[in-house]
Amino acid sequence: MRTPQTGGAPFRPQRREPPINLPPVVLAALGVLFAIFLIQEFALGYATNLMIWQEFGFLPARYVHPLGEQGLSWLWSPLTYSLLHGGWSHIIFNAIWLAIFGAPVARRIGAVRFLILWLTSAVASAFFFAATDWGAVSVLIGASGVVSAYMGAACRFVFAGGRFLPQAHLGRRLSIGEVFADPTARAFVLVWLVGNLLVAVGVSFVGISAASIAWQAHVGGFLFGFLAFPLFDVKTPRTLVF
Repeated sequence: MRTPQTGGAPFRPQRREPPINLPPVVLAALGVLFAIFLIQEFALGYATNLMIWQEFGFLPARYVHPLGEQGLSWLWSPLTYSLLHGGWSHIIFNAIWLAIFGAPVARRIGAVRFLILWLTSAVASAFFFAATDWGAVSVLIGASGVVSAYMGAACRFVFAGGRFLPQAHLGRRLSIGEVFADPTARAFVLVWLVGNLLVAVGVSFVGISAASIAWQAHVGGFLFGFLAFPLFDVKTPRTLVF
């Protein structure tokens, strides 16, 4: 049956795009982060939250003492710290960047490897933080190290066409040399690294104190995602057919 359109063209109903076009694993990750934060924000008191941050946040000081003489927080905190946030601006900022850069990574490597990258990059970020601030009693919380790892991983393929397109996950994986030969990719990597190094020397941005930004976790996560991405990108992406 043909519609009465000019030329008798067949009717093809347009597919409606969902209002939030994110991979399910990214939506699930955002849901977990916000659920934990909202429980802490509205259901728990300040004293309880302090205990949670101490127990599940990452403290470099734990690793300068014999592990057998303390609880097991040293075991799970290199992972659990990435699920905690200290305020609305903290979680919203991380959520935005997770949606932007986590989505193409998830579409490319799949949910399982996306989660494995989360776990491994959380550990890498935590211990890069510890290595640069060994024995410190400061508590590291937040998903920014993991988000930085997804940024680093995405830099290996999203700029392959010169632009960050909706089909960016189908781009060819670039070598490290090709990343720095591409003007867009090179500019992104350098601006990101320079921005974090400025924070390291005490420069603040948009009213956020440099002292409250864990630049070490950012840099450690980014380097891990950028360098280790080929280990996760084991399946050749599909070719887009027009």
